[in-house]
Amino acid sequence: MRGALATSLETAGPSRRPRLTPVRLRLDLAYDGTAFHGWAAQPGLRTVQGELTAALATVLRRDDVEVVCAGRTDAGVHARGQVVHLDVPDPVEVDRLPRRLNGVLDPDVRVRRVAPAPASFDARFGALWRRYAYRVADDPATLDPLVRSHVLAWPRPLDLAAMNEASALLVGRHDFAAFCKRREGATTIRTLLELAWARDTAGHAVATVRADAFCHSMVRSLVGCLLAVGEGRRPPAWAGEVLAAQVRDAAVAVVHAHGLTLEAVAYPPDAELAARAEQTRARRE
Repeated sequence: MRGALATSLETAGPSRRPRLTPVRLRLDLAYDGTAFHGWAAQPGLRTVQGELTAALATVLRRDDVEVVCAGRTDAGVHARGQVVHLDVPDPVEVDRLPRRLNGVLDPDVRVRRVAPAPASFDARFGALWRRYAYRVADDPATLDPLVRSHVLAWPRPLDLAAMNEASALLVGRHDFAAFCKRREGATTIRTLLELAWARDTAGHAVATVRADAFCHSMVRSLVGCLLAVGEGRRPPAWAGEVLAAQVRDAAVAVVHAHGLTLEAVAYPPDAELAARAEQTRARRE
């Protein structure tokens, strides 16, 4: 007899073990990137993806776990708001999964939340924007050894008004080739939604950088350009000139990774996820 249960299950092989339709899960992660060689798994190196995949394999008792992240952070970059999706073929106790994974993972990476997601949810291609923060201590009074792995120590005071004037020239949809490491066949056109500097409660200069997507080293290059403006070595207009040139400028430093943190990723409503993923996959022109 084939009833309602049989319509959602298939019989798998002689054991007649039911084969369930895969379930997509969303994981929200935070990690201290100091001891990681970036997100992406690399043989012989400790990476966030490698550690997470190993923990999932242990907890789920599967060796075929594959994860997709919202943003592939570089070596040394931190995250508070990384998002990952994966598909699991068997039912899992979602409420218990964060505690079980955190019991296996080292303390420098934490699973903050696990939730079922629609099949159309794609952590990478479904994102509307990603928001990063870059933190700089430019005053000896704000130097704190306890946060030295997350805040860049800068030897000269910064003029945030000049940096914001320069930042305004970079916001919008542009070819950011001057601020990216080119990859064969990849576009460097991005929409920079927000770039602004402000002081936090500790007195650090903090850049908020939000875009639909980022190319390799883009945020760190943008910050390097703006630091040159902030300390008076370059006028604010120089940032616009670098952007317009669309070629790498040796005068633009790619600043250290440890000041950078992925803070948040935003997604559209569930009904719009598939359309957003299709739009993102289309080559930017």
